[in-house]
Amino acid sequence: MAHFAKLNQDNLVVDVIVVANAVLLDSNNTEQEQLGVDFLNSTFGENNWKQTSYNGTFRKNYAGIGYSFSENLNAFIPEKPFNSWVLNESTCRWEPPVLQPETNSPSIGHVWDEQSQEWIEINLSI
Repeated sequence: MAHFAKLNQDNLVVDVIVVANAVLLDSNNTEQEQLGVDFLNSTFGENNWKQTSYNGTFRKNYAGIGYSFSENLNAFIPEKPFNSWVLNESTCRWEPPVLQPETNSPSIGHVWDEQSQEWIEINLSI
């Protein structure tokens, strides 16, 4: 199955649709994104559709509702979780200004505190 993201005028993902792989096959049995776009436009009317990869093999991340699409990076980018986080343009994922601490315990986790700009340890077994 192929997956396509519907983008609004601001390049934000507003829907993700599944299309049968057969729809994308040209006369040489090669997948063509444009065939999927044409199918979706004929089915739902003219919209801005971009194919997305469920396993992230292209366009960096699987598109989710609320993600943005960057034409420059040819990638889907999740919503920025905190103002202090910075986009890694190689992965198109947001990274904190301080690395998350490692833990050896499955019952210990960490949450980001934007005000103090640090990771706070939490007990997950409660």
